Amino acid sequence: MDPTQRQFNPYTENGGTILAIAGADFAVIAGDTRQSEGFSIQTRYAPKVFRLTDRAVLAVNGFSADGNMFVKKVKQRLEWYRHAHSKDMPLRAIARLIQTMLYGRRFFPYYVYNILGGIEEDGTGAVYSFDPVGSYEREACRAAGSAQSLLQPFLDNQIYFKNQQPAPGTSHPAHLPLPTVLAIVIDSFTSATERHIEVGDGLEMYIVLAKGRGVQGLESIRGLQELTVTEDGERVFVVQRDLKKD
Repeated sequence: MDPTQRQFNPYTENGGTILAIAGADFAVIAGDTRQSEGFSIQTRYAPKVFRLTDRAVLAVNGFSADGNMFVKKVKQRLEWYRHAHSKDMPLRAIARLIQTMLYGRRFFPYYVYNILGGIEEDGTGAVYSFDPVGSYEREACRAAGSAQSLLQPFLDNQIYFKNQQPAPGTSHPAHLPLPTVLAIVIDSFTSATERHIEVGDGLEMYIVLAKGRGVQGLESIRGLQELTVTEDGERVFVVQRDLKKD
């Protein structure tokens, strides 16, 4: 009788894509809403981007059950901090918190790729990207998920100006304006939806503005919804858009 092997895999891949871009005094964090497994769409609305505080937004992608549990645990830790210190945790401290939480589970990891975006204490926009076991770095832009291989080269070209030569006597800007960044995000997901079966249905974009910054560049955005809780601080907005559903 031939030996029989049985195994159990606790993980699965649920598709979808997330990205974040940091500006001079803002950050944009976005993700699509499709949740799938193989060729089956499980739901057309499964959010991947979550507001943590008025200055921090977290996008998670990978195994959706692990992602939802991880966001729940991060929010719990931030609430403990708020009760103990009567203020929200700074962005770079949230990044380190996420790193230690992921690394603490390195032998049975949360199968999620995280991107944290928001505003630092000095008022600058920041993006932190994480692998499932906690390795992280601060960047100007990052994509993750099913369409990462499609979107990251596009962001490298449009945000970092890779393979672009400035006009003679000029230089590339250090930061792009908010309307340009929003257009890049929408174009990114529109293109990814056309080219990847695991991306689509809806787009959620979170916009975090630094304290004292006006809403210049957002006046013409339809469906803009403010999620800010505190007064006289950073401001958080969310914009929802439809993507192709086929």
